[in-house]
Amino acid sequence: MATGRKTEKTDYGELLRELKGAGPLPLYMLWGEEDYLRESFFEEIKRLCLEGGGEDFNYHRLSGAPLDVQALSEAVDAVPFMGGRSLVEVRGFEVNSCRDEAAERLKEIVSDIPDCVTVVFILPTDTAPDGRLALPKYLKKQARAIEFTTQSHKLLINWIGKRFAARGKNIGPSECERLIFLSGERMTGLVQEIEKIAAYEKSGEISAETIDKVAHHIPEARVFEMTDAIAARKFDDAAQALAELMQTGEHPIKTLAMIGMQMRRLYAARLALDRDLGRDYVMDVCGIKYPYHADSLMRSARGFTPDQLRYAVSLCAEADYRMKSSSEDDREVLKDLFLRIAAGGTL
Repeated sequence: MATGRKTEKTDYGELLRELKGAGPLPLYMLWGEEDYLRESFFEEIKRLCLEGGGEDFNYHRLSGAPLDVQALSEAVDAVPFMGGRSLVEVRGFEVNSCRDEAAERLKEIVSDIPDCVTVVFILPTDTAPDGRLALPKYLKKQARAIEFTTQSHKLLINWIGKRFAARGKNIGPSECERLIFLSGERMTGLVQEIEKIAAYEKSGEISAETIDKVAHHIPEARVFEMTDAIAARKFDDAAQALAELMQTGEHPIKTLAMIGMQMRRLYAARLALDRDLGRDYVMDVCGIKYPYHADSLMRSARGFTPDQLRYAVSLCAEADYRMKSSSEDDREVLKDLFLRIAAGGTL
């Protein structure tokens, strides 16, 4: 549900066609939040590099944030066994922190990789190469640099449908969107939820009720459930959603940020409704990818007046200031915020 900077979506099918057509290149740098696709792509590189056997001799794996540059040099220079191809996997390397002599030595190594060697840098999931820095900039230029983004609406729904079909289950597009809404759009997490739901559901059809009961609810979904329940005047349900949010282990400031984002989206949706601007406008202005999410947001927004939502947004800003500038217990600030939003006051 959360949105970030707009990034061109990874065309995974095209990447695979390119890899299988041209074969492994000497140097790759892989990163991005969609670690399921990143790992799948690496496994295909590995399969192609080592398809002739010799994995015990031709596969070298280095890991750790401070890279052992000497070990990398030795791995790159090692002659592949039986005339095959060697693969050097470098995982966990903090590319943005490598400076001075180590960075210069690394540049020398990757600028002269033998034709029979493939080196793959797999960055930590939460790390992107900073193109303003010398080494990341150099590696992006030398390597086949690929960011693995979350997939488009259509591709992700088709993928979910195929995963369920492989387990003898059928799921409709709206149920797919419900699953994405509750559990997020990263494939790694969705794989686990699909397995769990398919094992639970005894019939051949996956219903929204089963998804609601079995699927993991990410914190953003809990926030939406809380505000949706407030809009419907179901305050016990709203309080339960808040309690579950506070049990997730998220820091209260992060939880507050999610609540603040949701209230701003609801306010924008409420204003759009009053001006008959429609769902497409709401999706664009709120950074929402799925029609299901926008429809849910607009339905919830109808339960508030514009003045109530304007006040709720100001309450979130006030709570943020209290958390960051006072000695109050952050959890108590969250509870107070909930009660004041639920009271439905205005400025």
